[in-house]
Amino acid sequence: MPTNKSTNQPTADPAPKKKPQVTPSPERRRELLGTAAEVFAAQGYNATTVRKIADAAGMLAGSLYYHFDSKESMLDEILSAFLTELWQGYDTVLAAGLGPRETIEALVTESFREIDRHRAAVAIYQKESRTLSAQPRFHYLSDSQQKFEKAWLGTLERGVAARVFRADLDIRLTYRFVRDTVWVAASWYRPGGQHSPEEIARQYLSMVLDGIAVRP
Repeated sequence: MPTNKSTNQPTADPAPKKKPQVTPSPERRRELLGTAAEVFAAQGYNATTVRKIADAAGMLAGSLYYHFDSKESMLDEILSAFLTELWQGYDTVLAAGLGPRETIEALVTESFREIDRHRAAVAIYQKESRTLSAQPRFHYLSDSQQKFEKAWLGTLERGVAARVFRADLDIRLTYRFVRDTVWVAASWYRPGGQHSPEEIARQYLSMVLDGIAVRP
C-alpha cells in the first residue's frame, strides 16, 4: 500500500474508475434486429448462433451482448414487433365495417404491406412458429394464429351468408389456400422490386376472388 511521505502513514488506494455503461441507441438496436432476422430466416433459428449474427453485423459476439442478452431475446423482439404491427393493421380493417369482399381485399393488401416491411420476420414465422409456440415465451404465436384464423374464417363465412362468395365453398380449405398463397410470397418478395405491395395484392386478389366470387 502506498504511504504518505509527510506522515509516513499508509494512504488508501484511489477508487477504481467505473467503466462507462453502453446504452444502445434505438437505431442501432433496430439495425441489429434486422440483421438477426435475415440470418434467422436464411439459416433457421436452431442453426443460428450469436456468433453468426455478430459476424453478419460486423462485430464481435461479445459486443452483441451489450445490446441483447440472448438470441432468444432477439427473436422475441423480431416476432412480437411484426405481429403487433400486423394486428394494428388487421384490427383497423376488421373494425371498418366493410363488406366481406372488401374486407378480404383489405386484409390481403395489409398482409403484403407487412411482407414488404417485415419480410424476414414473416419467413421466420412461417418456418418456426409451430415449434416455437410450444415454448412459454412464444405462446403468443399460438394465440395470434387462432385470432388470425378466426378473422379470416369469419369473413369468408359472412361472405357466403351474404351470397358474395359461392355457397359450395369449403370455408376452411379456402382460408388455408388464401393464407398460404399470400404468406408464401415472403420466400421470394424483395422490397424495392418491380411491383409495389399494393400492386402484388391487386394481382393476387384478381386471381383469388374471380374464383370464389358469385358470378352474375
